[in-house]
Amino acid sequence: MTTRFLKRQKLKLALCGCLALLLLLAACNQTPPDTRAADEAAIRDADAQWSKTAGAKDVDGTVAYYTDDATVLPPNAPMVTGRRAIRAVWAQLLGPGTSIAWQADKVEVARSGDLSYIMGTYQLTMNDPQGNPVNDKGKFVEVWKKEADGKWKVVADIFNSDLPLAAPAEVKK
Repeated sequence: MTTRFLKRQKLKLALCGCLALLLLLAACNQTPPDTRAADEAAIRDADAQWSKTAGAKDVDGTVAYYTDDATVLPPNAPMVTGRRAIRAVWAQLLGPGTSIAWQADKVEVARSGDLSYIMGTYQLTMNDPQGNPVNDKGKFVEVWKKEADGKWKVVADIFNSDLPLAAPAEVKK
């Protein structure tokens, strides 16, 4: 073998190595496919099903939409974390004489495809301490997270009323 032939072989090998390295770098720099539209549809559907589940007063089914470490920030109460504490909030909320429903108005999915938030409105009817129905409406924000199995679950949930605060009781002198 001649020196010239060996130089060509080394040059070909070096070029193939560079080409392989460039292809590897190009593959690593590719952005994942944009699944936001499909994710938005899935989250809207899950949220609508969640509202129906709560409307049916299915406490365990309602709580199943949360991650294990989710946090709920209910109105006029401390925030709670974890399914057991969240279940207690929902058990009280879905008691006798109540009805609840909500509607998502806006759904945004992160480009990364692992987080989303929803904003919307709710309607709630529950009985006051005297047994009289009280109609409430308000707004909410939910943060959804894609789990390892590809399912979307709620990791944070906050809701509050549009009703004005009750006037403070007068202090008698």
